[in-house]
Amino acid sequence: MNYWLVKSEPDAFSWDQQMANGVEPWTGVRNHMAKNNLKAMQTGDLAFFYHSNIGKEIVGIVKIVKPAYPDPTAEAGDWVCVDMQAATPLPRPVTLATIKADPRLSDLALVRLSRLSVAPVSAAHWKILCELGGMT
Repeated sequence: MNYWLVKSEPDAFSWDQQMANGVEPWTGVRNHMAKNNLKAMQTGDLAFFYHSNIGKEIVGIVKIVKPAYPDPTAEAGDWVCVDMQAATPLPRPVTLATIKADPRLSDLALVRLSRLSVAPVSAAHWKILCELGGMT
């Protein structure tokens, strides 16, 4: 299993909407590195759901339920999306400030590549972030 982090602006699509919808296609990614990360996702992989811009915190976990397929919102190009299912909210959101303050997370893609909307998370980082979020 692989681990990921996906970003969404909560005023455009929030964790509450993900929870209400259950399964949702993750569309609209228009960055080549993020697209390649979507293509690498497999059914059963888990991803942190991160509120960007407003909140700047990990708020939940989603499960990949359908691997990459053509993004129906793309007008041109080979853009892809995956289907994600809400798995669980974090008991305690993990803020960007908390992440940046923890030296064990200094090489996390969220810190190093702050504009990347879909990023890998190592198993070691996943464990640390789950602990910070109250998932024991």
